[in-house]
Amino acid sequence: MIDSNILKINKISALDVSRETLQELEDYSNTIIAKNRRINLISKSTEKSIKSRHIEDSAQTIEFIDKNDIKTCTDLGSGAGLPGIVLGILMKRKKPLFKLIFYEKSYHKSIFLKEMSKKFNLNSEIHRKNIFEERNLSTDVIISRAFKPLPIIFQIAQTNFKNFKYIILFLGKSGKKILNEALKIWKFDYEEKKSLTSSDSMILKI
Repeated sequence: MIDSNILKINKISALDVSRETLQELEDYSNTIIAKNRRINLISKSTEKSIKSRHIEDSAQTIEFIDKNDIKTCTDLGSGAGLPGIVLGILMKRKKPLFKLIFYEKSYHKSIFLKEMSKKFNLNSEIHRKNIFEERNLSTDVIISRAFKPLPIIFQIAQTNFKNFKYIILFLGKSGKKILNEALKIWKFDYEEKKSLTSSDSMILKI
């Protein structure tokens, strides 16, 4: 049975999300919870609210991803695949060649990402590598959720990537302050979106 919380993704994405897609997101949620008994994928305190806390939260970035100039998306510190796997499931029927690149240095989490990518037939690359040691990377979008603070993500983008178009970040309660501090150091254009899952949070497209 599809949880009613998952159905809210129709409002988040503004896409014609099929029942098959919703079922895959439900399946993904259930798999995370099942695996969480052995691998620390998400905080156990958020298992009961996984739909809103993790799935919907990840899915709301789709409006920044579903663009003609975006063909690849690189998820840093991917963990359980949030938001990358969610975006892959949402995008694959709309844009089959859309590619996801994951960087996750944990052996067990990278194996989980490979399993999920195969399970949902996603066009992806999973790298069990330390992103800080990589160089000359290329992508359209760098996306990060609960990985590193904004200044460090900026440093990664500047040092480790030779090409990228956008950075998409999830900022929490102190997001506005962090953003204002970053604007004192770097010059960048950004689009801010209030989070649909937390009144204290925002999504930033840079």
